[in-house]
Amino acid sequence: MVLRREPTARQIRLGVELRRLREGAGLTTIEAAALLGANRVQITQIESGLAGVSDERLRRLASHYDCTDQEFIDALATMATDRTRGWWEEYRGQLPTSFLDLAELEHHAAFLHEVAILYVPGLLQTEDYARAVFSARVPELTHDELALRVQHRMKRQQITLAYESVIHESALRIRVSDRAASRTQLRKLLELSDADNITIRIIPFDLDGFASAASTMTYAGGPLPKLDTVVRDVPHGSAFIDSEAQLTAFRTRFRKVEAVALDPGPSRDFVNRLAKEL
Repeated sequence: MVLRREPTARQIRLGVELRRLREGAGLTTIEAAALLGANRVQITQIESGLAGVSDERLRRLASHYDCTDQEFIDALATMATDRTRGWWEEYRGQLPTSFLDLAELEHHAAFLHEVAILYVPGLLQTEDYARAVFSARVPELTHDELALRVQHRMKRQQITLAYESVIHESALRIRVSDRAASRTQLRKLLELSDADNITIRIIPFDLDGFASAASTMTYAGGPLPKLDTVVRDVPHGSAFIDSEAQLTAFRTRFRKVEAVALDPGPSRDFVNRLAKEL
């Protein structure tokens, strides 16, 4: 069995789900290995994402774990056997793995919900805006590192799935660069809001009932709700959240933020007024 040196977030998530099934069945790794005709180390490696698992073995494990949710088992089998090498793989070894994991997550997502408080979401940024954001990093990036990050962010913007973004007015008014770059960014938001699959909602400063300033998130829908993922920025990259309790909490957060935001039409008018002010 060839072990992976650096499993992806998707591979790790598969292992996590198999561990949850095993623990839910009340089995130890030794007991699970005996049922599979393997050894404890192999089970540990599968559950950590360091080793793959075949469709046949995965279904045997699910049976031993008394999992009867066939739709869930099929979704896990798809994750286990998927051999997609997306465009993000060309950046492996050049960018932090969290950049690649985020692109892979977006590629496989059924939908994306995003809440942005201080910055325009990466999927909606202009090249100049993205460059200004990455340029503010401490310690500073080299010219090549900066170029790679901007290029990667622009490639992520091939949005074909249903995407809804709720953006606070503060993110629209903060000038990460200059007035011209801000104006261009607002115009890009107006252009993107015309797309059938993209919904943009704005939360103005003077809107009552907004107490969720810490709700910045990217919520990626999985093939099933239990396989959804929340991504949040952390000092050294991105944190991927997938526990059932936290997913439920973030779904509720998004609904609350969405409920106080302007509808798409008024949101577009709002962005247009800001662009004219610049």
